[in-house]
Amino acid sequence: MRPPIDVTTRVSPELSSVMEQMINDPDQEEQPTLAQLRAALRESKGEEAMAVESLHPQDRISLTAELDDLIEEYGEDAPVIDFVVTKASEVLSRVIEAAMDDVSLPEEPTLAAVRQALVQGLAARLIGEGTIDLDDDAVLIAEIDELIRRHGENAVAEELIRLE
Repeated sequence: MRPPIDVTTRVSPELSSVMEQMINDPDQEEQPTLAQLRAALRESKGEEAMAVESLHPQDRISLTAELDDLIEEYGEDAPVIDFVVTKASEVLSRVIEAAMDDVSLPEEPTLAAVRQALVQGLAARLIGEGTIDLDDDAVLIAEIDELIRRHGENAVAEELIRLE
């Protein structure tokens, strides 16, 4: 069962990055848990360790403390994926910004509204304007579908814009 609140707001970008690397590890056969992440950090092997090794020793200690706090609150069996901060890609962020400026959409469009706008021609318009490339169009629907799966159709799309 997923936590009832958005716990990703309580996860530092550094810990989220380590979590994401563990989730994306092709050798991982099942969804990793917080306990497995703690063990991986302590064993210092694999990609998670490489991400941690680049941190200052004091930051490594704070990552472990942060992880221990999450385990204390949500349990060792909580799936790591529930704690990873997700943001839209740069291309999808441009699409969301265009949707926010579109007068035919609500002032704060949801992920479902952005998806519907993409299907109904927003992507084609942005390709024509040169805002996105033709190659980007193919992955946008899959990406927004994944965000909908993780956050729900009614999630405000603006909150997922990548600010870099």
